Amino acid sequence: MAGLGKRMRPHTLTVPKPLIPIAGKPIVQRLVEDIAKVCGESIEEVNFIIHSSFGKEVEKRLKAIAESVGAKGLISYQDTPLGTAHAILCAAESLNGNLVVAFADTLFKANFKLAKGHPNTIWVQKVEDPKPFGVVKLDANNQIVEFVEKPETFVSDLAIIGIYYFQDGENLKNELQYLLDNDIKDKGEYQLTNALENMKNKGIAFVPGQVDEWLDCGNKNSTVATNERYLTYLPEKELVGTNASIENSVLIAPVYIADGAVIKNSVVGPYVSVGKGSVVENSIVASTIIQENAKVKEANVKNSMVGNFAEVKGKAADLSLGDFNVIHI
Repeated sequence: MAGLGKRMRPHTLTVPKPLIPIAGKPIVQRLVEDIAKVCGESIEEVNFIIHSSFGKEVEKRLKAIAESVGAKGLISYQDTPLGTAHAILCAAESLNGNLVVAFADTLFKANFKLAKGHPNTIWVQKVEDPKPFGVVKLDANNQIVEFVEKPETFVSDLAIIGIYYFQDGENLKNELQYLLDNDIKDKGEYQLTNALENMKNKGIAFVPGQVDEWLDCGNKNSTVATNERYLTYLPEKELVGTNASIENSVLIAPVYIADGAVIKNSVVGPYVSVGKGSVVENSIVASTIIQENAKVKEANVKNSMVGNFAEVKGKAADLSLGDFNVIHI
């Protein structure tokens, strides 16, 4: 999660992308909790690979996320974007034993358990256009026989979604180190798919895994859509805080209203998340993420993201408004 989230600007100018909230919790917290649910045993540690510019306060929040699932939180740094293989190797101290690797702009819903003896697994999803993704090719026995990074010609429509399980992280570490030691790059970067291909060629078998749903958080529109889907998964008791103030308003489920939020003379929902301390007044809001301490007044907002301490006032709009910005339409 060391990227600077340029596709999510202006929201990532002040907050790292994995800390943007989905249904009231940071993306990366949702991801860690979802991984914990599918692990058949306790998680010993979570190593977050970040950019050093994220700062100590972010690191503190990340370690608390690890501790919330009973794990030790570690921080590793990737300050130069040299590719996925390089990023993972930045956490070399954690690459041993049973290992899950996950990229923090992806959420998933799944119904499986990772138990001892589970095969090395790469989770995939069928896509219409595989060119922007790493893909896998299968044989008749459902074994992965080829890994290809961003294929220019058709190889497979099974895209790697960014979640991997390894029986022995040491094997992965050795292959990642081999790429760097021999300066083996693909499309100008050290690619995880090249390490996986080398492992396969040495007889390490991989099988594809299937998730029920793959949820992308790569840009504003996809993040709003993921927030919509996540709200449908949450139990009703988690959706409206007991200390939220709802006055003369209509909530159209599903919505998430945090403790300390104020909703007044408004229609909110469906698919809206309102963060702590935010105020929605005399407005209509749908399919929108409103972060913390923001104000939406006399507005009609849809398919939008409103940042922390931002303020919106005025007519109908589809917005991507960063932290501390004010817009009166």
